Amino acid sequence: MMKRFAVLLYGVISYALFFATFLYLIGFVGNLLVPTSLDGPLEVPLWQAMLTNILLILLFGVQHSIMARQWFKKWWTKYVPQSIERSTFVLFTVSVLTTLFAFWQPMGGEVWVIENGFLSGALMAVFALGWVIALISTFMINHFDLFGLRQVWFYFRGKPYEPLRFRIPLFYKWVRHPLYVGFMLSFWAAPTMSFSRLFFALGLTIYILRAIRLEERDLIEHFGEKYRQYAERVPMLLPFGKKKRSPAYETLMKGE
Repeated sequence: MMKRFAVLLYGVISYALFFATFLYLIGFVGNLLVPTSLDGPLEVPLWQAMLTNILLILLFGVQHSIMARQWFKKWWTKYVPQSIERSTFVLFTVSVLTTLFAFWQPMGGEVWVIENGFLSGALMAVFALGWVIALISTFMINHFDLFGLRQVWFYFRGKPYEPLRFRIPLFYKWVRHPLYVGFMLSFWAAPTMSFSRLFFALGLTIYILRAIRLEERDLIEHFGEKYRQYAERVPMLLPFGKKKRSPAYETLMKGE
């Protein structure tokens, strides 16, 4: 029983650290209420700032891209119990983001400044909306499974883990990756677009586009024809350009 409780506690702590990091990320990107942020005066040579920031973005991308792959999980779970594999992934992500927060080098300068009050407010609203979309998207597919709590809860109760079945909830009827849509809206919606913010947004957008290809390969391997048909009918990121739906696809949309 103590082992089960320890696993549950590990998952809860990992989740709490993730959520604190998520909130800090909002402030970090938007220059809101946190000690460090993307923006600020250039304090080191520009080449050094750019190189440092590229390495930080690459660190995040490599960690996410490798640890999320099935081949890595098969190797990793030889050493890390299956019950805490996802929570451990979350902890690594927290560590990488904390490193990014600590060592990011502001690059100074501004690409654009929106002085019109209405337009500036509208962009801040889109910035906030993006984070809301990203968070809600995780709950639509199972927030607690995505961040490891569901796995440790099954273990705590002494029950085998039950994989999630393929579903197409609300946002996922419009685009295949609403989580990424939310992030990109928040990264790019800026009344003041600094060089640092542009560099960060561009780097993370490139990563997201690459990550989608890897993720969809895994999803097709896992869900097979269901996901392949879904991908053929629903656009990736922009909610238009849908193709004609077959009766079989309509069944998938209803979650039957």
